[in-house]
Amino acid sequence: MKLALGTVQFGLNYGIANQSGQLSLAQASETLALARLHGIADLDTAIAYGDAEARLGQIGVQSFRVVTKLPPLPAPLPAEFADAGAWAKAQLAGSLKRLGLSSIYGLMLHRSADLLGPEGPALIQALEDMQSDGIVKKLGISIYAPSELDAAIALARWGLVQAPFNLIDRRLQTSGWLQRLKELGVEVHTRSAFLQGLLLKSANDLPPEFLPWRTLWERWQAWQCASGYSALEACLAFAQSFPEVDRVVVGVDGLAHLQDILTAQRNQVPSCWPTIASDDDRLINPSRWAEF
Repeated sequence: MKLALGTVQFGLNYGIANQSGQLSLAQASETLALARLHGIADLDTAIAYGDAEARLGQIGVQSFRVVTKLPPLPAPLPAEFADAGAWAKAQLAGSLKRLGLSSIYGLMLHRSADLLGPEGPALIQALEDMQSDGIVKKLGISIYAPSELDAAIALARWGLVQAPFNLIDRRLQTSGWLQRLKELGVEVHTRSAFLQGLLLKSANDLPPEFLPWRTLWERWQAWQCASGYSALEACLAFAQSFPEVDRVVVGVDGLAHLQDILTAQRNQVPSCWPTIASDDDRLINPSRWAEF
């Protein structure tokens, strides 16, 4: 099972296609139970995901492999911390307490640029200390563009990299980094398989700000009709079809959504993929959508 369950909706109202808002504690508990039943062993969360960690701790996640992320390093550092290393250790201690765990599978940085600043060495040393102490099995970085790896990959012995990867945003593959990460022995987790749900919308249902890309969506719909694949099936099949990808992180807005994803798993992949790839940062980078 390559799927990993993203938990941002457990703590926040997240996603351009999310109509139901943040999950209740009961909904989150039911969703975790269904994930466990179907062999999903990995959970992806973050300190920045509202109260997601606390809710996971309330429900109990001892049977899962949990990956969480440190938030961006504050500038300036709060006065109570001598350096970024002390800050990072305090952040992880808080995560473990909220999650109800003594250790986690993975700890990632939410912003790789923090490694390149003056506090970078202290931050890296703290991460390595936590790994040596057995609190964290694998260290990693969450990136927004493969170009971030050019500077960050050599700074530590990374065991995990998480990156966006979908039918529109194929930079992880076309840059050569997907293959290189596998050669380096780095576990690759991809996210944004549905581009926050945008890929599941029809051309007629696109929000007005995305109308400049309507022709791309029309090609996407035409391919679905010709191939017999639904949008959901194709998005899942694309990310999982690459042997270099270890986990595909999917966020859900409830039990029914997860059930739909589980049902949409296909044993075969299409003979060719739709020609809808784009390098337009305004489209493929959700952090820029607020500019519209």
